[in-house]
Parts: sequence; C-alpha cells; structure tokens
Amino acid sequence: MPNTQCLIPNTQKLQDLMQQVGISSFKALSRAAGVSERQLLRLRQGKLEQMRVEVLLKLSPVLQMPLSELVTTFSTIELLQEKTAPTQELLQQIADLRTEYDRSQQQIEQQQEILLQELQQSSLQLLESLLLQWPTAAQKAQENPQLAAVKIVPLVQKPLEKLLQAWGVEAIAPVGAELPYDPQLHQLMDGVAQPGEKVKVRYTGYLQGEKLLYRAKVSAV
Repeated sequence: MPNTQCLIPNTQKLQDLMQQVGISSFKALSRAAGVSERQLLRLRQGKLEQMRVEVLLKLSPVLQMPLSELVTTFSTIELLQEKTAPTQELLQQIADLRTEYDRSQQQIEQQQEILLQELQQSSLQLLESLLLQWPTAAQKAQENPQLAAVKIVPLVQKPLEKLLQAWGVEAIAPVGAELPYDPQLHQLMDGVAQPGEKVKVRYTGYLQGEKLLYRAKVSAV
C-alpha cells in the first residue's frame, strides 16, 4: 500500500527543509512554529493561497527560509504561471506585514525600556534615604565596633517597608510571632505540627495581594 504522505505533492519538500533544521516530524514543526497541523497539510498540498500570512510568518524563521523563498518553493508551476498577480499580491502583503511586525516589535521594546526606567526611578526615590545614609552608617560602624546596631536598623527597615508598600507586598507575620500553623502559608523548618497547632515564625514570608511570594519559615512550639 503506497505511503499516503508521498501522495501529497509538497510533502517531500517540507520534509527536506525540516531535516535541514533538525525537525523530525510534522507535529514537532507544528509545535515549534505555533501553527496547526491542518495549516501544514495545506502547505504540503500546494494550497498556499488558502493559508493566512501570519502562518507563513511563523514558519519562515523556524524553517530558516526567507518568506519570499518559502512562497516560491511551495507554489506550483501552474500557480506561478497562471496566477502571477495573486502571488505578487501575496508577497506584497507579506512584506507589508513584516514591516508592521518589525515596527510593532520596536515599539514594544521602547515601551519596555520606558517602563523599566520608570520602575527603577520610582524604586530609587523610595530607597533614597537608604542610598544616601547607608554608606556613611556602614563606615561609622567599621570605625566604631561598639556602635549599637539598633541605630542602624531604621536606615534599612524604613526604606524597605516603603518599597514593599508601594509594590503591594505584605509580610505574612513578623519574626518571633506565634500563630496557628497553616501549610499554605508556612514552611516547617524543624519539628512536627498539624494545621492549627501553634508555631513560631523564624523567617517572615510575603504576599502580594492574593499571590503568595514566599512562605514564612516556622518552627513547632
């Protein structure tokens, strides 16, 4: 019984291209490019004009082939001879879409850079007192080992609290607190505890809204 894949005109062409880039199956190509296997079947059947331009844009980089060459490779001779105008129109659409895609990518990159700069600037403003005072406090501590650490703690604690507050981050419980054990919020460091039994917070955890960032580390009481 003949191999049904070989009866599809462009199957071998596509398999050769896949082999060159190390893709072993149509399913793997479908996943790598993010297109359906039905679209790949149309390509193999020579039904290029029935495919969306977005699909060709996704296949082009995966197969490491320019878009124009991809279109030419999978267009039949009859299509090129008898339907030159539609093919040229498709190529123009691809070129226009590629230009728009590149422009959008550039805008996204610029927006990301602006957002990052704004985040850094706002964070620096919240940490201003720490940035300005910490180096001097650290130098004083090195010069005077007898300097009480309690005098230095506010320099770190207050800016950090402001930063966490601005980001909507809250501590689950303060260090040293004793509270009922909740496996969803607490991580046992030592001992054994059942839910509801009292435990002591050794390292605080954090929530951002309803999202758990870090569980608080606790010990059984």
